[in-house]
Amino acid sequence: MAITLNNGFKMPAVGLGVWRMEGKEIRDLIINAINIGYRHFDCAADYKNEAEVGEALAGAFSTGLVKREDLFITTKLWNSDHGNVVEACKDSLKKLRLDYLDLYLVHFPVATKHTGVGATASALDEDGVLEIDTTISLETTWHAMEELVSMGLVRSIGISNSDIFLTRDCLAYSKVKPAVNQIETHPYFQRDSLVKFCQKHGICVTAHTPLGGAAANSELFGSVSCLDDPVLKNLAEKYKKTVAQVVLRWGIQRNTVVIPKTSKLERLNENFQVFDFELTKEEMDLIKKVDRKHRTNQPAKFWGIDLYA
Repeated sequence: MAITLNNGFKMPAVGLGVWRMEGKEIRDLIINAINIGYRHFDCAADYKNEAEVGEALAGAFSTGLVKREDLFITTKLWNSDHGNVVEACKDSLKKLRLDYLDLYLVHFPVATKHTGVGATASALDEDGVLEIDTTISLETTWHAMEELVSMGLVRSIGISNSDIFLTRDCLAYSKVKPAVNQIETHPYFQRDSLVKFCQKHGICVTAHTPLGGAAANSELFGSVSCLDDPVLKNLAEKYKKTVAQVVLRWGIQRNTVVIPKTSKLERLNENFQVFDFELTKEEMDLIKKVDRKHRTNQPAKFWGIDLYA
């Protein structure tokens, strides 16, 4: 199952996110994912594992497990490289061992102090607050992103972690419209207005943290997981599915792309088995009522400033 982007390219509705994965673990995981049926992988320069992902992909291509054109590969421009977009993209391509990207996203709508191409550091000032670069506008960054399409390095470009205001602005100044806005959204943080705004204007929404981060975000950010919600548990019991599968199915039925992450083979397989059942309209409406407007991913923990304030 895939969603057709506003430029005609197709994006698989379920992908694998590779945040917080490293070394041999990620190589084995990607090969296993391809064997299960995954054809969409969501990466980022800031995840600091593009080289390992590239090694796994090169192995998959060389053994004939899959062809490059069968995969949809996303990576992201880090905040510190807003003034070096072309160089940063080429650095990611080199690490990933690819000639082109299917999708390149502006990871966060903020430029920060440059720390070296591909270095992805988040420089802090003497007070421990993120060093924001006020000389580079998002419009400037976006026009550099558009150049990547002209150069043939990238098929689609998009934004990430952008609200309605910033998404509207991008639509206004763009020559190449954003194909995707990747945001945190899950049953406890549904963001229905933002999702509908994007879809109305031809922008596909990709849900990062589609399971609410589960145990990992609870541990890192002290967040509450929707996987423990009684409404979702009852639906899982009804369909003889896991709660995670119900949540991913909900995301798919909203016409969003979901990119759950896991390092466990069992979960990797479960997260892909979401096409053999369908939630009713009444059940979708029921899930609407569990929204808590609860963001689980909180980069302020590392940056000393709440950019969502």
